[in-house]
Amino acid sequence: MVRTINRSGAWPFLLAVILAMAACQKQDAEQGVKSTSAQEDLAKKERIITLGGPVTEVVYALGAGDQVIATDISSTWPAAVASLKKIGYQRTLSAENIIALGPTLILASAEAGPPAAIEQLRASGIRIEVIPSEHSLAGAKQKIDAVAKVLGLEESAKHLRDTIARYAVAADSLQRLAAAGSPAKILFIYARGAGALQASGKGTAADAMLAASGLRNVVTEYDGYKPLTPEAIVAANPQVVLMTTSGLQSISGKEGLLKAVPALAQSDAGRAGRIVAMDDELLLGFGPRSGQAILELRRKIDSVQAMQSPTAARL
Repeated sequence: MVRTINRSGAWPFLLAVILAMAACQKQDAEQGVKSTSAQEDLAKKERIITLGGPVTEVVYALGAGDQVIATDISSTWPAAVASLKKIGYQRTLSAENIIALGPTLILASAEAGPPAAIEQLRASGIRIEVIPSEHSLAGAKQKIDAVAKVLGLEESAKHLRDTIARYAVAADSLQRLAAAGSPAKILFIYARGAGALQASGKGTAADAMLAASGLRNVVTEYDGYKPLTPEAIVAANPQVVLMTTSGLQSISGKEGLLKAVPALAQSDAGRAGRIVAMDDELLLGFGPRSGQAILELRRKIDSVQAMQSPTAARL
């Protein structure tokens, strides 16, 4: 039977604290919109193209979404971006397509590329600002500060930074609880169809989110992503599998995953059906919603940890 970290009763109390903080986040967001409106009247209006989901989220959270004319396809939040023009994926940009839209400012994540396309955009005279892409709560604050400075919206950024800071305190508490208990072993699988399954090692956004949430990444032998192999699954024997929503959909859901990776069906996670999915950008973006992501991930993981395997249920 899987042990959880709430053996002392500390986690339910901490969860209540985080829920209270989430309510504060909503209040801060409302205050931020109000304070931003006055700044927008003074700020120079731009024709902005955002590259990278977290960058786009920050622009909208600061109240400058009405200046965005296009985004890359990794930008899926907020819902308003669905109606904007898309210029492809941030890592495989076409400078000509972007220039044709006539932007006055490009806000790009540090992951945007290829470098030749970025240089071509610079040579065209378009202003390009590169936004940090660190995978951490501190990195989320860096994104907010960087975008706010470019747009002249530092006052609105205070509300977002304060919210991130409160969640950082909660995240530290989660990590301390995890160190004192036995958190479930989590395997994050990146999927783009049954033929493209990779397991997250150290140094990835998924690894960073697990750590921030007080959870344990079962893969510690390598950095980055590597193809998922039967041998690796047997050795890791994860208790919970974590995926992005789009990744799980790309392999036809839980049944499709277990069919594509038979060895996974023999793991603790597979036998008990402990497969958790979260929105891609929320889980991996480390943007303004990072605190919400930690809360949702802990809820989901703690919920499935209570599930027994079919074998255990019969004992």
